[in-house]
Formats: sequence, structure tokens, C-alpha cells
Amino acid sequence: MSDQTHRAMIPAAGQGRVAKAPRPGGPAQVARPGRGYAVRLWSVRHARALEWFYRRFARTVLLLHPLWQALGYGRVEKPMRFVERQVKGLMFDCRMCGQCVLSSTGMSCPMNCPKQLRNGPCGGVRANGHCEVRPDMPCVWVKAWEGSRRMVQGDAILTVQKPVDRTLAGTSSWLRVTAQAAAERDQREDAA
Repeated sequence: MSDQTHRAMIPAAGQGRVAKAPRPGGPAQVARPGRGYAVRLWSVRHARALEWFYRRFARTVLLLHPLWQALGYGRVEKPMRFVERQVKGLMFDCRMCGQCVLSSTGMSCPMNCPKQLRNGPCGGVRANGHCEVRPDMPCVWVKAWEGSRRMVQGDAILTVQKPVDRTLAGTSSWLRVTAQAAAERDQREDAA
């Protein structure tokens, strides 16, 4: 292997890029992570601010429960799902599992894990903190831990998550959480 080929295969220092081996007769190419990946990492770095925003957003959506109920949750699902897919897709590379746990996982979506693990990293995290399946990608759970340490309620990452209910894939978790919170609030009021 020539020295030039060997250097082309070494990760670009500190730039988050991995160089590809050159094509025969062609120049070395550098693989760059997509913009969505960069935004996902930004979201983890700013987990505390996003946690603050999310708490206020969740309260606002809950205040609108009477409106959602009057319109019908079924009718509101499609437009809310569209907005949720766009916002969370951009910010977190969301997979729309329908059971969002971003507020518990340092704003790092566990569904981005190639193994889709919901409760921490597998035993194959590399020494450099990267994924065993995709060596060019930092482990989603390593990033989740980093993000959770920045959050006020960061210890929520220690809560064991239920397995993913695949029947909820593609639905709005915002509406589901709102409906559940409203039902719990109504139960407390009825008990009092």
C-alpha cells in the first residue's frame, strides 16, 4: 500500500470526516457526514436549552388539549405528525417511532442506533466511543450520556425504557403524550 493511500484512509484529524480509499487511478475522496448528522450532534451539545424549550412546549400543547379534544385527536394527528416529523427530523434525525424518549436520553434519539437499542449501549462500543456497526459514527448512547449530563433532569437516562411498540411507528408522540398527561391530570382532579 502506498504512503498516499495509507494517509487517505486515516480519519481527518478533528474534522469528523473519514477518508475513503482512493479509486484506482483517481484522487482520494473524503466522506463527510450529512448536515442532519451535524445538527443531531448540535442538539446533544445544547441538550439543556432544548430541555428547557421542550418543557414549555409540552405545557403549551397540554394547554391546547381542549382544542385537540374538540377537533378530535384523530383529525389532528396527520398535521401534527407532519410538523413533528419535520422539526424532530431536522433537529434529532428522528425516526418517528411514536414513543419519543429524547427528554430522557440527552436529546440523542436511540432509534439512530443501528441496533435500535432503547436502554444503553451494546457491548460493542469501541474504545474511541464509536459504534461497532458503523465505526465512523460516535455511539448514540455515548452521545446520549454526554447530553444527559448537561440536562437538569439528566438522571432520567437511568430509567429503563419499555421495548418499542412497532404499531405506533409513524404516529405523533406529541399528541400521545398530551392525551396521556391530560388523562392523568383529570384522574387527579377527580380523586381530589
